[in-house]
Amino acid sequence: MRLTLVALILAAALPVAATSYQPPRATTDGWAVADAARLGWDTATLGSLDDKVADGSFKQITSVLVVDHGRLVYEHYFNDGSADLLNDVRSASKSLTAMLVGAAIQRGAIPDVKAPVYAFFPEIPVDHPDPRRAAITLEDLITMSSILECDDDNQYSAGNEERMYVSERWLDFALNIPIRGYAPWVARPRDSPYGRTFSYCTAGAFLAGAVVERATKMPLARFAHEVLEQPLGITQVTWNTSSEGVGMGGGGTRYRSRDLAKIGSLIADGGRWHGQQVLPKAWVAAMLSPHAQARDDADYGYLWWQFRFPVGGIETKVWAMSGNGGNYVFVLPERGLVAVITSKAYNKSFAHPQSQAIFRDYILKSLSR
Repeated sequence: MRLTLVALILAAALPVAATSYQPPRATTDGWAVADAARLGWDTATLGSLDDKVADGSFKQITSVLVVDHGRLVYEHYFNDGSADLLNDVRSASKSLTAMLVGAAIQRGAIPDVKAPVYAFFPEIPVDHPDPRRAAITLEDLITMSSILECDDDNQYSAGNEERMYVSERWLDFALNIPIRGYAPWVARPRDSPYGRTFSYCTAGAFLAGAVVERATKMPLARFAHEVLEQPLGITQVTWNTSSEGVGMGGGGTRYRSRDLAKIGSLIADGGRWHGQQVLPKAWVAAMLSPHAQARDDADYGYLWWQFRFPVGGIETKVWAMSGNGGNYVFVLPERGLVAVITSKAYNKSFAHPQSQAIFRDYILKSLSR
């Protein structure tokens, strides 16, 4: 008995072995898998991420996946996450809406990004008509820089998303958002980088999705399945709708982690998946071009974020789908890198910093040189 007790004490005193890296398993979902070590990755650093999630250093993370030039090289699920879980990626859905805008333009349903938004909804009354509304374009919505007074970061904003969610008709709400003004400390478009004043607006992204619905004459979810999900072999997904049944292009879609990685890889490869051109290469390039300055440390494309991270000691621009809770799909096209991080840390202050830390300190630091 005493010997057993001593053995238990000694065992408890020994350091716990770090989790070793294991390559992903091949399935029939279209993913090629590879051993990151054979591709030159620092798998000790990459594998140590498992322990940091397990010991609570990173909280409420449900999955981390890494793709290297079209090959899945890391896949791990945590905290009740699983390969079959449909992750609610919240505002990362906005980037999907940008892809659908491009697909609708390619099919001729929408002439181009300069298409005037209000022309698609002539039957919806506007309480305060203003000739300036007629000049609002689809590009204004997908760059978060329209003249509508809409700011999700300001609880007093007339267009704040929480006000839209409790309205009976979201589309009427979005089209009736007042014209914005500019406080003395806010730069006007002509004085802003890229000539646009950025203001994060979920109602605008929702409105962009509604334009796609009107233009294509099909529900947003069905159009997404036809032009995006089916070509990628994505079979399980959930799209939300507004209270009146309009597809929710502003957030809340649910995808499996491997399917999110497919979407990221599609963008990393210029709109191609397994050699098939799913989205126009020119549209992907336009999405991943800065059109507005979102913050001092981030620019904005067409519903895609552009962050800056150190890669090999050099500040590098990385594109991302980003959503509440710390949900991300990071894309670094020139390195063929895609990283998916899903999380349920909704409305937590640590959510985005910790997901970015995972990407910066574990994925980028272990990246093959």
